[in-house]
Amino acid sequence: MTLSDTKTATLHRMVMTKHMCPYGLKSLDLLRREGYRVEDHHLVTRAEVDSFKEQHDVGTTPQIFIDGQRIGGYDDLRRHFGKTVRDKTATTYRPVIALFATAAAMALATSWAAFGHLITLAAAEWFVAFAMCLLALQKLKDVESFATMFLNYDLLAQRWVRYGYVYPFAEGLAGILMVAGALMWLSIPVALFIGIIGAISVYKAVYIDKREIKCACVGGDSNVPLGFVSLTENLMMIAMAVWMLIKVTILGH
Repeated sequence: MTLSDTKTATLHRMVMTKHMCPYGLKSLDLLRREGYRVEDHHLVTRAEVDSFKEQHDVGTTPQIFIDGQRIGGYDDLRRHFGKTVRDKTATTYRPVIALFATAAAMALATSWAAFGHLITLAAAEWFVAFAMCLLALQKLKDVESFATMFLNYDLLAQRWVRYGYVYPFAEGLAGILMVAGALMWLSIPVALFIGIIGAISVYKAVYIDKREIKCACVGGDSNVPLGFVSLTENLMMIAMAVWMLIKVTILGH
C-alpha cells in the first residue's frame, strides 16, 4: 500500500491534565484497527473544547472526520463501520449469563482444589451457593434501587416495605452459610422462606397478571426482564434448602 492509498481520519478529543476522554481513546483504537492513519488532535483546555464545539456546531467530543466528512462521536463511528451500538435501555440477559457462568466456574475450581475432580456433588451445591452470594452482591451494590424495583412485584415487600432492604442480606447470608456447610438450622429456613415467597411473587406477576416489568434479581439498575431468570433463582434456593434439609435430617451429613 502506497502512502496515497493510506486511509486517513481526523480525530478531535479531550486530553486534559485532569480528564482524558475514554471515548476518544476508544475512537482512536477503533480507527487504527480499521486501518486508518489518524490525525489525532488534542483539546487540552476547556476553552479549546468549547471553541471546537461552537465552530463545528456539536454538543460532545470526541468528533471524527473521514474524507472531510464529519462522522460524529464514538457510537456514530461504530455505525459508520457497520458495528453494533449497545442500547443501554434494551432488555438483556447478559448480566445473568455472566453471573451464573462465574458461579459455575468458581464451583468447579473449588471442587478441583478440594477433591481433585471438577464434577462432584459438592460442585453442584457450591454452584447454587456461589450464585446466591453473587446475586446478593449485585443487590447490595445499591440496596435502595433494588428495594424500589423489588416493590413492583414481591408480595411480601408490598405489605412490609422493609423486607426489600432485608432480602439481599438474607440471600447473601444463606449463600455464605451453605458454602461453609455451617449453621444449617439458620440457612435452610432463610433460603426456603425467601425462595418460596419470591417464586410465588414472580409467578403471579408474570404468568397470572401477565405483567412486563424488569427483574431486580441482579440489582436495581438492571434491564433483565422479570420471568424465567428470577423464577429460576428462587427455585434454586428452594431446591438447595430442601437438599440440605435432606442431608441433615435423613442422610445425617
